[in-house]
Amino acid sequence: MPKASNTTSCLLCDSALVKNGKTAAGTQRWLCPTCKASSVRKRDDITRKHQLQRFLTWLLGKLSQAETDGLTGRSFRHQTAWCWHVTPRLPPVTIPPKYVMIDGTYIGDWCLLIATDEHHTPLAWQWCSTESQAAWEALLRQIPAPLVVICDGGTGVRAALREQWPDTLVQRCIFHVWMNMRTHLTLRPRTPAGQALLELGKRLRRIKDADQALVWLQQLNDWHTVYGHLTTERSYAKRRLRNGLWDSPTGKKWWYTHDRLRKAYNLLAELQRREHLFTYLRAGGPKTTSRLEGGINAMIKQALRLHRGMTVEHQKRAAEWVLIERAGLIDTAGTMPVAKEITPQKRRPRFTEPDPGPVVYDTGLDATEGLWLRRGWGGRG
Repeated sequence: MPKASNTTSCLLCDSALVKNGKTAAGTQRWLCPTCKASSVRKRDDITRKHQLQRFLTWLLGKLSQAETDGLTGRSFRHQTAWCWHVTPRLPPVTIPPKYVMIDGTYIGDWCLLIATDEHHTPLAWQWCSTESQAAWEALLRQIPAPLVVICDGGTGVRAALREQWPDTLVQRCIFHVWMNMRTHLTLRPRTPAGQALLELGKRLRRIKDADQALVWLQQLNDWHTVYGHLTTERSYAKRRLRNGLWDSPTGKKWWYTHDRLRKAYNLLAELQRREHLFTYLRAGGPKTTSRLEGGINAMIKQALRLHRGMTVEHQKRAAEWVLIERAGLIDTAGTMPVAKEITPQKRRPRFTEPDPGPVVYDTGLDATEGLWLRRGWGGRG
């Protein structure tokens, strides 16, 4: 079995080596007094450690590859190409956190689901194509059920919470509630009912204690007493078109006259019925996911913007390293596993018949046989 290159004995004659100055790069040079062979000790582990540190300094910083390398980016890419195969991983969560915020951000055609605790430390992540129930359940299974979860309230996450964390209290992100109301009512509703409901949405963001919440709920009930009949009013189409549909905005025979107003009110009423509006008042914790979106998600987008031009797979890897840095585990990068690089198999050459060489006897015509009529000069004098 051949010896390692960092041994203190000669690789040729097995004699003990002695120091023999240093190279131009400052590396210790060793000399064999018997066979006079000169060598240096190589530490591939230290070399790879420094390469990974340089790679992460570039990936999580603002410098370009050329500025990080000091020369050109080509040598940097050549030396750190293996770093893309290091798989970042978060340690498993064994103690149930008190508060968990969950949200998703899109990178190309991929969606990154992220879960953080009350200190905004990443707990887990999950890649998916869409924010489906299966994707959210895969994320929630990585974390013990907390006391309160703060989310934006998508259809998939609600179903996943019922399956994985049925006893966990839910706080709907108040900011997302306000944005949904703006979508339904706009910022300048035309009707008094829309204006009054929009004002309730603005007051919802400023509630800080239980007394203010009770006043707000009473105001919502008063609004329904005055304007509730508008949410059930219907309009009917007068005629049917040739294609079989009715001459209406929905193509049906009837529709809700004040559909947007109805959706805005039902949003607030449904959240209150499920007790997802004021969980932060009785159980504590944040009431929005803004710190997750404006913190970690913004850091991921900033890293991708600084190093734009990466492939989608490299963008996904960069987002994972941002989460590792946010979790304070960047010093453990050298202990993370390296995925085996898959080298594509070379295609087999197509089978081609051997060249038979020049034709000896054939039925094809040849210009040398003189069988065609010639025009022009043709070599004649």
